[in-house]
Amino acid sequence: MIAADRALIERFLEMLTAEAGAAANTVAAYRSDLALASAAIEGGLAAASIAQLQTLAEGWQSLARATVARKSAALRRFYAFLLDEGHRSDDPGKALPRPGTARSLPKVLSHADVDRLFAVIADRCATARPLPGDLRLSALTELLYGSGLRATELVSLPRNAIHPDRPFLILKGKGGRERLVPISDRARAAVAAWRAHVAADRPWLFPSGKGHLTRIRLYQLIKALAADAGIPPDRMSPHVLRHAFATHLLEGGADLRALQTMLGHADIATTEIYTHVDASRLVELVNTRHPLADAGRVDVTPRRP
Repeated sequence: MIAADRALIERFLEMLTAEAGAAANTVAAYRSDLALASAAIEGGLAAASIAQLQTLAEGWQSLARATVARKSAALRRFYAFLLDEGHRSDDPGKALPRPGTARSLPKVLSHADVDRLFAVIADRCATARPLPGDLRLSALTELLYGSGLRATELVSLPRNAIHPDRPFLILKGKGGRERLVPISDRARAAVAAWRAHVAADRPWLFPSGKGHLTRIRLYQLIKALAADAGIPPDRMSPHVLRHAFATHLLEGGADLRALQTMLGHADIATTEIYTHVDASRLVELVNTRHPLADAGRVDVTPRRP
């Protein structure tokens, strides 16, 4: 990467962090993508022509569509920055591909699956003196499923983030965006039981060593819980419990905009992926609640022309 490219890329990334509030992982990915592109274009990325970018994009054909989409997005935003800052008079980024990303449907847990998970936890905590590890697992699972927290948000909660008399917390998530997160009575009770085992001078609610519980360890704990509940571990992760939170709320009639706020999604299109689980419920609503329901049930079977 030539010096001119390096300086402009760093200025672009600084802008991305300060003005757009980009997450650290996004900034790191963009830095890598731009550095690789700069190295591939011998004439320098900042001065690249449309033809050079088209040649660069041709080399992406073997990559996953999501990877191509990210690389294209990084370069398009970089060239838009150069145009805005007066470093270029044109925007060659328009020549880059826009493959989009195919959103895979989230793994879904049934209500029965969730009941089995909590039955295992309840059984462990029903003893006269529950093990601290079981109380911790109870608090972790209640917050994942009951509040839809991301794994990183969960493990890095301060010790006193959750108050016994306050059914919510204000959380700073991706991109520094703040959101209000609901905390159920069950989750607050589970947290209180666990916090009694956390020394008052520890800064984290889920401490481990000199820091807090890692995402990897959380992942392992949730996998082990799934196995004990008779659920295949490959179907379970902290993120799957977050998906279950969203899916089951939507099934219960939650408003999509409210769900977007609780999940901390910047774009409602991200939240809309959960509507796939509601198709059967919507058909049933039409068949049972619509004023014309008595005239005949809705037939969703495809007809031949």
